[in-house]
Amino acid sequence: MSLLKQYYKFKELEAGVDEAGRGCLAGPVFAAAVVFPSGITIEGLNDSKKLSAKKRTILSEMIKKEALAFSVYSIENDIIDEINILNASILAMKMAIQRLTIQPKFILIDGNRFDKEFNLPFETIVKGDSKFQSIAAASILAKTSRDEYMSILHNKYPMYNWEKNKGYPSLEHKKLIQKHGLTKYHRRTFNSSLTQKQSIM
Repeated sequence: MSLLKQYYKFKELEAGVDEAGRGCLAGPVFAAAVVFPSGITIEGLNDSKKLSAKKRTILSEMIKKEALAFSVYSIENDIIDEINILNASILAMKMAIQRLTIQPKFILIDGNRFDKEFNLPFETIVKGDSKFQSIAAASILAKTSRDEYMSILHNKYPMYNWEKNKGYPSLEHKKLIQKHGLTKYHRRTFNSSLTQKQSIM
């Protein structure tokens, strides 16, 4: 049995929402929204960061099979640079919600920030991906979708080892940026010391 809670409110259709890639130096930020049917329990659901890649892949297929609706949306790095990563993360989450094929009545957001003017009632929950099934499911879909995307980019720019680091600020990734410069997929606004190298296409 999953130790995560099924619902925040028991008589309303809820969507759990989370993002992945907020702290990266390269690539988009991804967000996912998941609506589960009443009474669903998926064993093993947890914060995606606490799961192996193999387990995330297995759970992502189970989530897609069991969910009433799910949606994934991404915001590219150039937009992140333009509006900042917090606003880009919120925008990605809002778009994921809006693209659900079923309209939820209540939204559970992982974290402590969201658009106060959003047109549906919501609750922000710190570490919600380790507390509620729907948020955990959203974190897994966002993470697996982003990892797949970064693996595709790795084939184009293998010198950055995105297959392994997924664009996160590992020491290896930082050293490779210093060696090879920036691609058009790198975020320019995160660390000025990393943007001094000439960009490559």
